[in-house]
Amino acid sequence: MQYRDFGNTGIKISALGFGAMRLPEYEKDGKWYVNEDEAIGMMHGAFDLGVNYVDTAYVYCRGNSEVVVGKALKGYRDRVYVSTKMPTWRVKKQGDYRRFLEEQLQKLDAAYIDFYHFHALNQEKWENIVLKFDLLKEAVKAKDEGLIKHISFSFHDKPEVLKRLIDVGLFESLLCQYNLLDRSNEEAIAYAKEKGVGTVIMGPVGGGRLAAPSHIIEQSVGTDVKSTPEVALRFVLGNQNVDCALSGMSSMEMVQENARVASKEEPLSKEDWDKINAMLEETKRLSDLYCTGCDYCMPCPEGIKIPNVFQLMNYHRVYGLTEYAKNQFARLGENKETGQSPLACIECGVCEPKCPQNIQIRAQLKETLKELGTIE
Repeated sequence: MQYRDFGNTGIKISALGFGAMRLPEYEKDGKWYVNEDEAIGMMHGAFDLGVNYVDTAYVYCRGNSEVVVGKALKGYRDRVYVSTKMPTWRVKKQGDYRRFLEEQLQKLDAAYIDFYHFHALNQEKWENIVLKFDLLKEAVKAKDEGLIKHISFSFHDKPEVLKRLIDVGLFESLLCQYNLLDRSNEEAIAYAKEKGVGTVIMGPVGGGRLAAPSHIIEQSVGTDVKSTPEVALRFVLGNQNVDCALSGMSSMEMVQENARVASKEEPLSKEDWDKINAMLEETKRLSDLYCTGCDYCMPCPEGIKIPNVFQLMNYHRVYGLTEYAKNQFARLGENKETGQSPLACIECGVCEPKCPQNIQIRAQLKETLKELGTIE
């Protein structure tokens, strides 16, 4: 296992972190439970392979994750750092920060938490929750009392907001998204490194999108690559501004494979980087050629989320992620979030005059149905 300096914390963190958001679960009598034997076995397997950072949260696994992580830490607490998150959006009054912290310490059965995050921080939560209820003061007090060792945040907003949070000067580590399909935080990650803030990456395989096979991505690096997820993880760890990549592992085989990749002294060679950058430039060019996702065509009167449909087409046509694209396409129409299937298109043409790229949207929706749907 490779280890890296975790910002200015003085800690050497493993390149691979165990994300405890997707622990194996089962339902019984209408309630959900974590399969503790399997989950703890995976975590112990990861710890024995050198992983020294486990990340959970108040809401993970329907509120059960922290309890299981606490059990897994027995016998390993002196060599594994635990990260968890206070549900920022649930804070309604002063004192809630401390109430959640004490509850989470109890669930973890721990005397302290190494990295305690403001969960899912963005500009709105920063202004209307953290600042409004003076939560930074609460965090500093908890740290002074030894209940938490480091003040952190996880992030979901624009890169410029990430930089502003880094400049607060109080945060010692952060958790943000970064992967082959989404490099928007790349500059901010470098800024965090410059400022001595430890950086952990969520979604290194694009929330599962890069778990599907892609010959285009696999061919972008050397011949020793076994899978698309390996390329994705090597890409993230190849960025020297990244300290740790979290993986929400769900099997011992995944633990072993990710530990193997994270143990490479040099995740990517210069030749690999050149090939990947060339591939990314070409995929970016092709993606922009087809649809930039500007949303000018919206709203569709029939509820089709046109840019989302075309994004799935890009995953198939540009990135070679056909299996993922087809699976997601099959789910269109399930709810408002996915939007309707292109089958709902009545060819009214309202969208087309709005498109700055002059895409023939109606024809492209039919093409998407042919490529990803059931129409031959």
